[in-house]
Amino acid sequence: MLLAVSSLPAIAHEHIVSCTLYETVSKEDFQSSLEKKHLPKSMVPARYTVDIYDITYYTKWHDGSTIKATGLFYLPRDSKKPVAELLYDHGTRIGRGRNLKPGGEENICLAFAMDGYAVMQPDYIGLGTGDKFHLYQHAESEAQAGVDMIFAARELSDSLHVLTSGQLFITGYSQGGHASLATHKLIEQRYAGQLHVTASSPMSGAYDMSGVQGEVMFHPYSRPHYLPYLLSSFNEVYHFVPDINKIYKPPYDSLVPLLFDGQHSIKAIDKQLPLIPKDMIADEFIKAFVADSNHPLRIALRENSLCDWVPQAPVQLCYCDSDHQVTARNAIVAYNTMKKMGARYVTLRRVARDLDHGSCAPIAALYTKMYFDSFRHGKKYGGKGPVKEQIVASVAKKIVERKEQKDRERRKEKEQRAAEQGARSDKG
Repeated sequence: MLLAVSSLPAIAHEHIVSCTLYETVSKEDFQSSLEKKHLPKSMVPARYTVDIYDITYYTKWHDGSTIKATGLFYLPRDSKKPVAELLYDHGTRIGRGRNLKPGGEENICLAFAMDGYAVMQPDYIGLGTGDKFHLYQHAESEAQAGVDMIFAARELSDSLHVLTSGQLFITGYSQGGHASLATHKLIEQRYAGQLHVTASSPMSGAYDMSGVQGEVMFHPYSRPHYLPYLLSSFNEVYHFVPDINKIYKPPYDSLVPLLFDGQHSIKAIDKQLPLIPKDMIADEFIKAFVADSNHPLRIALRENSLCDWVPQAPVQLCYCDSDHQVTARNAIVAYNTMKKMGARYVTLRRVARDLDHGSCAPIAALYTKMYFDSFRHGKKYGGKGPVKEQIVASVAKKIVERKEQKDRERRKEKEQRAAEQGARSDKG
């Protein structure tokens, strides 16, 4: 089902270019998927069948020119009540295009939509099937793509006669945590006359780009691809060197462009890069960065940090203590800085002590849903959510923690077997 702008009812469409009915997911199918993952049905109140639309819309490139971006819009079908709007920003992705079936974070969006949220999931700029290329961790473009997705989704909602409640929530995980906080900030600073944020709940985002995240490249790190992805994106915007590939040492000066050709997975890229990310960068660049507090890269990192502002709408910053990809210190620094600057409605929410980055995501999403639900139930500044939801979240967390522990044990056994085999080979 292709809905071009011309086929929609006669309502002004300033943002939508086109939209397609991407998939319909019944509440029965969604609950069945929970059972297959050994998760309780009560984890998500599946009350609606959900129609997912793939939207192409207009947004802005970093130079202000108009380009096209894409995103998914999850609409509960036949809702008898006005639906709350929710913007969800996804985590780091390298490849363009669209999977044939929703998965991963799309299931988080589905979970919200199943319970009566109209969920917007932008692809940012340069991902999905949009124009240009992705500007990774660039706060301005992440936020602008989110804002324009909201406007586009509202145009579609009007065309489909969807009633909304007037509540707008913003969340996202990992890069999406950074993007969601950036979007909240942009709305309050530039779009306050058109949009009103009810609350945001950024999850495990790298908010302190110039502090906590600025130190990551100097230490062993499991995801070294973040650094070249960031450098190429920032150099497009800030132009701190004429050719970004010239700042890499051999063989990375020729290897990095090949790895980021859109055909390699994140896992495959990480295998080809050094454990300490700065080891792929030319020594003179690193020395200049360390010595100069106003180095162009330092300036870019400061401009994309999101700690030093005062949100007017409530914010919940979710984190996990054992997150090795995006350390909890990002959320803690953001919280402390905002509170010192006078922010009144910022909450720091520890999701779990023992969950790493990937396993933290679904539980953080549950905490976020409980927080948002408290506003839907009348709380002005938010709360922990209904007691029933808190109990369900505790059960789900225990299930995920047990799985995480088993995965750790399996990895440890595998490492021990590899070490023993290596020792036997050396003796032979």
